[in-house]
Amino acid sequence: MSLRVAVQMDPLESINIEGDSTFAIMLGAAARGHRLWHYAPEALSWRDGRLWAEAHPVTVQRVAGDHFRFGDPELIDLGRDVDVVLMRQDPPFDLGYITATHLLERIRGETLVVNDPVSVRNAPEKVWVLDFARFMPPTLVTRSLDRAREFLEEHGEIVVKPLHGFAGGSVFRIGRDGQNLASLIELFNTAYREPHVVQAFLPGVAKGDKRIVLVDGEVAGAVNRIPGAGEIRSNLAVGGTAAKTDLTPRELEICAAIGPELKKRGLLFVGIDVIGGQWLTEINVTSPTGIVAIDRFNGTDTPARIWDAIEAKLAAR
Repeated sequence: MSLRVAVQMDPLESINIEGDSTFAIMLGAAARGHRLWHYAPEALSWRDGRLWAEAHPVTVQRVAGDHFRFGDPELIDLGRDVDVVLMRQDPPFDLGYITATHLLERIRGETLVVNDPVSVRNAPEKVWVLDFARFMPPTLVTRSLDRAREFLEEHGEIVVKPLHGFAGGSVFRIGRDGQNLASLIELFNTAYREPHVVQAFLPGVAKGDKRIVLVDGEVAGAVNRIPGAGEIRSNLAVGGTAAKTDLTPRELEICAAIGPELKKRGLLFVGIDVIGGQWLTEINVTSPTGIVAIDRFNGTDTPARIWDAIEAKLAAR
C-alpha cells in the first residue's frame, strides 16, 4: 500500500538526523514507498470549506548534510490529496499550535491525522496526566505563593516548572530553606498567564527519567535518560545521556492503565515519562521523541511499528 503522507513539522534543515524521531519515521515511510510532502504549520490555509497547505514534495536519506531534497512547492488539499498527515511540529503548545489543531480537525473525516488533533488539543502534557494522579508524585498546580510555600513545608524539597514547558526548559529545584521560591513564583506569574506545576523533588531522578514509547496504546520500548553532572533535568535536549533499560512492574501497570485511553483518543504515538520506576510525570502527545535511541539499544524498528499501525487504521476505515 503506497500512501501519500504530508508531514507538518519544523524546518528539516535544523534537525539532527542521528536522533530525530520524525526523520526516522519519514525514512520508514520512504522505505515502504510512501510519497512525502513537508510543510510548516504556518503554511496552512482554509478557504471555502477546504484545508490547504503549501508543501514541498521531499525525499529523505540518512546522509548528514544531504539528508533531504525538496521538489517545487505545491498547493495540496489536505483532505483530498493525501492519505495521512503527521502533526509533528515541536512545542511550544501556544495559540499557534492550538490553531493548527483546530484547522486539522476540519479534515478528520477525510484524512487520518496522527496524532488526532482534537485529542492533542485536549491533552496538554502536564494537564491530562492529572487524570492518572494515582501514579504521579505529590503535585500542586497553582499560581499562589502561599500554596507553594505550604507544599514546600510538607515535602521538604520541590521542583517548579511551567505548565506548558517542554524539552526540560525552566525546571527549578527549590531546597528546604525556600530560598528564591518567592522570586521564582513572581517571575513565573509575570511570564505565564496559566498556573505552574509544583512537585515533590524525587531523588531517584539522579538515576534517570525513563521515556516509554507507546504505539496505538501498546508499549514499543523505553530508554533511560540520565541527567548530566550538576543537573536534575534528564532530557536529551539539555545534555542528558541515553541508556538501555527495562520496565518495572509498576511501569507496566502505568502503561496498562494509559494504553486503552490512548487508543480510544487516536493518540497513536505517545511518550510517557516515569521517574524512579514508579512516578509518572508527563504524557507527551505533541511531538514525542526517543525512538531512535530505543531502537539502537533494543534492535527494534519503532518507525515500522508506527507505519503498521497507521496502515491498519487506514485499511479499517
